[in-house]
Amino acid sequence: MTQNAATQDFRSSVRAWLGAHAPAPVPGLTAEEQLRRAREFQAALYDAGYAGITWPKEVGGQGLTPAEQQVFSDEAAEYDLPVYPFSIGMGMCGPTVADLGTPEQKQRYLPKLLRGEEIWCQLFSEPGAGSDVASLQTRAVLDDDQWVVNGQKVWTTNAQFADFGALLARTDPDRPKHAGLTMFIVDMHAPGVTVRPLKDMSGRAPFNEVYFDDVRIPVGDVIGQVGGGWHAAVTMLGHERVSIGATRKPKSNPLEFASLVELARRLGVAGEPAQRERLAELYAHERALELFNTRMRQETAAGDPPGARGSVAKLAGALQLRRAIEVAGQLAGADAVAWEPDDARAAELALGINSAPASSIAGGTNEVQHNIIGERILGLPKEPQVDRDVPFRELKVGTQREGGRR
Repeated sequence: MTQNAATQDFRSSVRAWLGAHAPAPVPGLTAEEQLRRAREFQAALYDAGYAGITWPKEVGGQGLTPAEQQVFSDEAAEYDLPVYPFSIGMGMCGPTVADLGTPEQKQRYLPKLLRGEEIWCQLFSEPGAGSDVASLQTRAVLDDDQWVVNGQKVWTTNAQFADFGALLARTDPDRPKHAGLTMFIVDMHAPGVTVRPLKDMSGRAPFNEVYFDDVRIPVGDVIGQVGGGWHAAVTMLGHERVSIGATRKPKSNPLEFASLVELARRLGVAGEPAQRERLAELYAHERALELFNTRMRQETAAGDPPGARGSVAKLAGALQLRRAIEVAGQLAGADAVAWEPDDARAAELALGINSAPASSIAGGTNEVQHNIIGERILGLPKEPQVDRDVPFRELKVGTQREGGRR
C-alpha cells in the first residue's frame, strides 16, 4: 500500500470514529461534569489509537508520523472536542518528560497522561518573574531524600484540576539566576499546595495562583538534572510555543476563517470587495501557518527538534489572532460590543474577541518571541545582560530585597 493510500485509510477511520464518538457540546454543565466528560473522551481516544499519535509506543503512544497527526487535527477541527484539560500535559509537560525524564518517570506518568487519567499543569510564572522567568524566587531546599518547596506561582492554567505539575524552582541562590534552577514533578494534591482561581475579563477563571508551603518532593522527581532547570525550561517552552502556535481550533470557533465567512454571509456583506479581500488575506495567513506547523512536526519526527523555531509558530499564531480580531470587528460592527441577550452567536464572538489578546502574552510575550527569533535564529546581537554572571542572592529582583532577604 502506498503512503498516500495508507494516509487516506487513516483519514477514513478517523472520520468514521469521530462521527460516531465525538460528543456534542452540552451547555450548562458544572465544572465537575465537564471534567468527567473530558476524561471519558480522552480515554476513548486512547483506546481507539488516536491519543499520542506521534509519541513512541514504549510510552503509550502510537508511533505514527506527523502526516497522521495532521490528518487527525484536520478531521478534529470539525468538532468541539472536550480535550482542553489535557492541553498543557499533552503539548508541554509530557513531551518534556519524554525528552528529559528517567525511564521510570516515562513509564509512570506518560501512559496515564495520554489516557486522561492524570492532568498536568506548568508552574513557571511568578508575581515578580513573568517574561524574565529566571528571576523566580520559589525555593527548593534539600532535606535528606526530599526537597522542601516554598513560594508562589501565578497564571497557572488548569491548576484547579491538575494532578501533577512541572515546577521550576531555585535550588542554588549562590549561582547566577539561570544556573541555580531545577525542574520538579510536584503532586498537586500534596500537603502544602494551595490553588486559588483568578478571573479574567470574561468572568471565567481559566488560570490560578498556586502557593507552596513546605511542600515535600522526593529526590527522584527531578526532571533532568539538579541545577539543569533552565535547560529543562527552555525545552518545555519550545514545546509550549509549538503547541500554542500549532493548535487547530475547531471550525466553530468564532475567530476561525470558516466562522468569519459564515458571519459575513449572515450579515449580507460577503459579496463586498473590501470584506472579501480581508477574508482572503486572513485565509492566506491561516493556511501558511498550518503549513509551517506541519513542516515543524515533520522535522521533529525526523530528529530535528524545533528549538527557537517554536517562537516563530507562537508569534505567528498570536499575530493571526490579531488579524482575526480586526476582521471580526470590521464585519460585525456594533454587534461585536453590544448584542441582544438571546443572541448566543454574538455573545460568543465578543467572548472570543475579549479572550484573544491573551495569546500575545501567554507562553511569552510577542516582544520576547521577537528577541528569541532575532538572537537565536537570525544571529543578531544579544541585548545587554548585566546580571548574567551575578549570584542570584545579590540581585534586586521582584520582591527580593537587598541581601536576598524578603
